[in-house]
Amino acid sequence: MDTSTQLSKLGLFDSRVPRYTSYPTSPQFTATVGAADMQRWIGAIPAGSEISLYVHVPFCRRLCWFCACRTQGTSNLATVQAYLTTLETEIALLKAHLAPGVRLSRLHWGGGTPTLLSPDMMRALADRLFDVAPMAEGGEFSVEIDPNEIDTQRLDALVAAGMTRASIGIQDFDPDIQATIGRIQPYDITRRVVEDLRDRGIASLNADILYGLPHQTSEKIADSVLRLLSLSPDRVALYGYAHVPWMARRQAMIPSDALPTPQERLALFNVAQELFDWDGYDAIGIDHFARPEDGLARAQREGRLRRNFQGYTDDTAAALVGLGASSISRFPQGFAQNSGSTGDYTKRIRAGGFAVARGHAFRGDDLLRARVIEALMCDFRVETSELTGRFGLSQGAVADLYRDALDQFAGFVQLTPRGFEIRPEGRPLTRMIARSFDAYEMAASGHSSAV
Repeated sequence: MDTSTQLSKLGLFDSRVPRYTSYPTSPQFTATVGAADMQRWIGAIPAGSEISLYVHVPFCRRLCWFCACRTQGTSNLATVQAYLTTLETEIALLKAHLAPGVRLSRLHWGGGTPTLLSPDMMRALADRLFDVAPMAEGGEFSVEIDPNEIDTQRLDALVAAGMTRASIGIQDFDPDIQATIGRIQPYDITRRVVEDLRDRGIASLNADILYGLPHQTSEKIADSVLRLLSLSPDRVALYGYAHVPWMARRQAMIPSDALPTPQERLALFNVAQELFDWDGYDAIGIDHFARPEDGLARAQREGRLRRNFQGYTDDTAAALVGLGASSISRFPQGFAQNSGSTGDYTKRIRAGGFAVARGHAFRGDDLLRARVIEALMCDFRVETSELTGRFGLSQGAVADLYRDALDQFAGFVQLTPRGFEIRPEGRPLTRMIARSFDAYEMAASGHSSAV
């Protein structure tokens, strides 16, 4: 029996499983966590420590059909300014409850389209944030940039504010695929923005590209990846397109009969992966690639790679604070998510408290399972010594923890002298193997294809 047939028998081409950017995953969040928890957890951050900060800008000039993010279209900067005014109030709340001396290891502006902001808006937002906490030595300030929604004035404002890393969404360079997914972004425009960034001293560049898009073939994705490689990004996220029109209604604009089959999706991923390997990138976890000298690659080699809502990271801060509508915070005590509706978010902030609508306080063996899943997603292995030392488990308890995955995925996973490991040929199954360590019930419709 060949590997593809074995993978098929295990359900790789039929399953929907979480991406495991958190554990428990966000469908498990409930209204039992609220503003009071957020305030208490922020207050527990030690003075003088480092945190990560994520700022969500939920606006786009136009909505791309493929996107499932919490965003809304606007052509009116007055709407954006009203949102920023509310965001400034939330920033002031954070400052009021944060211990002195806290610094930022990471600052990320995401969306939506953060580059929709005017230069003055960018400067004002950065000033408010750095008034709360300055960047730590070696910290990174990254911004998601839409090449269709940026100009030299806004680039200059971001650089002056301290941006050190740019993240550019590409999806695919094929014009027919772009038209089908509602994201027209010619290569020449993207290349020009990359050149403008580098001319301004921004040496660190991330890029996102998708596989599994409608009309995508091995030839087309190879062409897009080669064009991307000509831009020499430091990091690349190769995400599988998640077609969930029942959750993201705009995806109904995309013809489902033009989507590749799960088997074809795996082939598309493999073509792209081979090209990144050919060009000297290190594979990072299940879907990222990085230049060997990049911080993400170094973190993987040194066992410091982590996974959060932005994907893989080399940031080791214990707390990630999310600001803005729908943003998610992660604390040592649990997760807290702001209301996804900008109207309800604004109402909650204006009432004088944080805008948390749901979340999850860690309990039971959550942290143990979270670490096992993160280790598998990052390193494809779990160290038994870490579980016995960090969580106080006996060797027998660890063996019991491994048992289901060993039985279910026999031949693709194995025990080693150091612990549990996913064999190289089993790595396409990583999210499914991680699922076997997930103690929570899961509605398959709420997650994306396993491949």
